[in-house]
Amino acid sequence: MSLSLDHVVIAVRDLERTVADYQALGFTVVPGGEHTHGASRNALIVFADGAYVELIAFRRPNPEFRWWRVLSEAGDGLVDFALLPGDIAADVAAAKARGLELEGPTDGGRLRPDGQRLEWRTARAATSDLPFLCGDVTPRQLRVPEGDVRRHPNGALGIAGIEIAVADAGVSARRYGALLGTAVDPGAPVALGDGQSVRLLGPDRAGAALATRGEGPVSLTLRVAPGSATGDLDPARTQGVRIGRVASDQG
Repeated sequence: MSLSLDHVVIAVRDLERTVADYQALGFTVVPGGEHTHGASRNALIVFADGAYVELIAFRRPNPEFRWWRVLSEAGDGLVDFALLPGDIAADVAAAKARGLELEGPTDGGRLRPDGQRLEWRTARAATSDLPFLCGDVTPRQLRVPEGDVRRHPNGALGIAGIEIAVADAGVSARRYGALLGTAVDPGAPVALGDGQSVRLLGPDRAGAALATRGEGPVSLTLRVAPGSATGDLDPARTQGVRIGRVASDQG
């Protein structure tokens, strides 16, 4: 099963300040709206490759939700990422048949500032080393804007890869294999669709992140247009998220 990266989630306490910081870094940031349950709202950084970064803030405590717990206990930062399924019901059934424990599909949605209501379905593993699946019910272009919002003054074109802190790389590799339906080498990048990849970092390389935030994403790398600045972005502006930039061979 070839699944592409849908989006990466950064949870923050102050959404307005975060939006201003990312705009100062040269990103085009658009308001996302309020989620159906009313407990959170977001803003989006959408890239030309179709993936995006979700900046999410909570309106009230939500201790049942892992994102809120990580935010409240460890502060702003990466909390999750999602893959885009072809048919979420079929993909979930296939992963379950390979022995992976998944919850869902579960209905979700968001109300955009312009009044457009979006609907999707998600499925989640029992462990946070794995991404969740996010499949659209309404057309994806309503959830993921197209056009000029995908152009960024800093030259960002898309997400090349994500690093994931895991308690045991061998165990997580088997889980990824069950999710994707392919053999996964724990020491090599896990290939996704559209040239994206995930790299598993065990306790020897991600011990501090594991201790403070648990298993889950710890950094991401962006592809930028030729001639754009490369290297890590200022963590004071990214709310502590390590975001690297590498030159793309595509303009």
